[in-house]
Amino acid sequence: MDFDELYQIAKSVVNPRKLSENAEAGGVGAAILAESGKVYTGVCIDTACSMGFCAEHAAAAAMVTAGESRVLKMIAVGWDGRIMPPCGRCREFISQLNGDNVNAQMMVKEGVVVTIKQLLPYDWKKDD
Repeated sequence: MDFDELYQIAKSVVNPRKLSENAEAGGVGAAILAESGKVYTGVCIDTACSMGFCAEHAAAAAMVTAGESRVLKMIAVGWDGRIMPPCGRCREFISQLNGDNVNAQMMVKEGVVVTIKQLLPYDWKKDD
């Protein structure tokens, strides 16, 4: 699967909406291509007390719930269709789910694909 297809899948789950007086969801959608070839999606949930989470976290949770942990490709898309790089928390989170995820490809903006290892060059879990 190429990033154009993954982009369309991530964009399809974007649906900004107010959940309550203190929470909103769906402003960012993410899609993860797992080792099995399945695609997992998620949306962000933003809360007043910063207890929410990113779309990448939601997609990763769906993947783990399904019994997988290896990410091949990942993309996040904002409400305006813009490709967004994963935040530092998401980079670290995905890297810890599976040792091979440092090689996962992330589209960080249109036409730019990098690995998690490139996004996290000084890995605290490695001695090198």
